[in-house]
Order: sequence, then C-alpha cells, then structure tokens
Amino acid sequence: MRNMKHWQDPLNALVGAWLVLSPWAMGFEAQMAPTASSVVVGLALIAASLGAMFVPRAWEEWSQAVLGLWMIASPWLLGFSAQMDVMRVAVASGIVVLALALWVLLTDKEYSAWMHHGPAH
Repeated sequence: MRNMKHWQDPLNALVGAWLVLSPWAMGFEAQMAPTASSVVVGLALIAASLGAMFVPRAWEEWSQAVLGLWMIASPWLLGFSAQMDVMRVAVASGIVVLALALWVLLTDKEYSAWMHHGPAH
C-alpha cells in the first residue's frame, strides 16, 4: 500500500462521518433541512476524502473546501441559524473542513503551483 499524501484527508473523512451521525447524536434528526444538509454533505465529504487518500488530486481538496464553506453558510441559507446547537455543529464542522482543505491546497507544491507562478502568458 502506498503512503498517504496528506494526513488532513482522513481527518476530513472523520468530520464527514460526524456530520452524517450528528443529527441523531445531537437530537436534531426531526428537522429536515439541517439533517439533510448534514447527511448529504457528510457523505460527499467522506467520498471526496477517500478519493483524496487513494488517488490524490487538487479538485478533491477544492471539493472539500466548498463543502466546508457550505456548512459554514448553511444555517443562514437553510434558515436554522436560530437553533444554536445545530448551527454550532454546522459552522464548527465547516471551519474544520475548510481549514484542512486549504492547508493542503496551500502547502502541497503540486496543488499550489498556480499561486506561485501566476497566470500563463
């Protein structure tokens, strides 16, 4: 088995698993919008993280970053920002996912080459 390229990807997979389970763990499974968002994003995050672990590509990290941004914004976009516990789960999970994905994108020389070389002429 080849070595894993980024240690952040298994952590994002774990956050994805937490997102899938969080509606039942935190008791908001009866609320459709946050439950659906959490489960769908959690499954997508697990898939992107597994892809990044086995066949690393920059697009998987960008996908994880977008999923993190969605989780941060979802309480306001889906209308559950007043439910503090549910909102905290979404925002905190999104911040972790986004930070880990950006960490990889900014530190992997293959993925961050576009930042250092500028646009092609």
